[in-house]
Amino acid sequence: MPNFQRGDPMLLRKYPSVLLIYTGGTIGMIQNPETGALETFNFDHLQNHVPELKLFNYHINTYQFNPPIDSSDMEPTLWAKIVKIIHYNYDRYDGFVILHGTDTMSYTASALSFMLENLTKPVILTGSQLPIGMLRTDGKENLITAIEIAAAKHSDGTPIVPEVCIFFDNLLMRGNRTTKINVEHFDAFKSYNYPALANAGIHINYIEDRIRKPDYSIPLKPHYLFDTNVIVLTLFPGIQENLVSQILNVPGLKAVVLKTFGSGNAPQKEWLVKLLKNAVKRGLVIVNISQCLAGAVEMERYETGIHLLEAGIVSGHDSTVESAITKLMFLLGHGMSPQEVRYRMNNPICGEITL
Repeated sequence: MPNFQRGDPMLLRKYPSVLLIYTGGTIGMIQNPETGALETFNFDHLQNHVPELKLFNYHINTYQFNPPIDSSDMEPTLWAKIVKIIHYNYDRYDGFVILHGTDTMSYTASALSFMLENLTKPVILTGSQLPIGMLRTDGKENLITAIEIAAAKHSDGTPIVPEVCIFFDNLLMRGNRTTKINVEHFDAFKSYNYPALANAGIHINYIEDRIRKPDYSIPLKPHYLFDTNVIVLTLFPGIQENLVSQILNVPGLKAVVLKTFGSGNAPQKEWLVKLLKNAVKRGLVIVNISQCLAGAVEMERYETGIHLLEAGIVSGHDSTVESAITKLMFLLGHGMSPQEVRYRMNNPICGEITL
């Protein structure tokens, strides 16, 4: 399996080509037979650990972060690095597979979906719960199928899945709809508010009407700007006024993801509504999402939600917390006014919410 970053363009066009980007995570580890410790391996020698890749009639090339990044250390500057790699190689590959630690994979998938405007090729994130060098690893199946999806095309030559996705445990999910739900089992990710785009069994069954249809006449537009002056505030019974006040008055804070009860409800405390209303008047963007994993915010449904609506709180609809916070970072990073950010949070950019 050749390993190059640029390659011969004519050679790459002859067969499906996939660029494999290893950022870090469990999937890229093997167990030292002497010490038992987990160690990262050189992805230049990926074929030694996954000999099944020889069966693909693809050109599979690798790019490895050096040093690999633990997913707990993932941040916007590294998202920008991934986008730069994809943009630099965009015309040379049919698809991209990103190997990533599971803990923040949904954040990265959400961020990339906003950063890769007009994406017309597959960007598939995957990883594993067990290292690829272990006997019972889920890494091989996840990797092999992710590569196959990244290379898959319609009969007219257009990609089957031209969007940012997570593939894990036989399910292909829209990246900005996912959240990590399990640290013990192989089904680590779930997309509660949007159905899977494909199911992998004996065959990969793509559900075409769930997959985004891009405009192939518009070129990819990469974005790199983020503003991280955002915070997540989770409401709970007994929450204290002084704590909420301190959070809403943090110097430099620009936006809050407010995790409320049920369909977007909050305690009917006069002080809480007053604090939120004053924060909105100062220009703070506050987005209401539910603490429930499934379902959407409907602030007009109950009186406890109507108070938030009247205070100027924006509905996050059925957004995940990962998608809401990365979308806010993305919009704020582009210097948009609070009014513009509120408007765009209420409208989907790339399928991240259902209206």
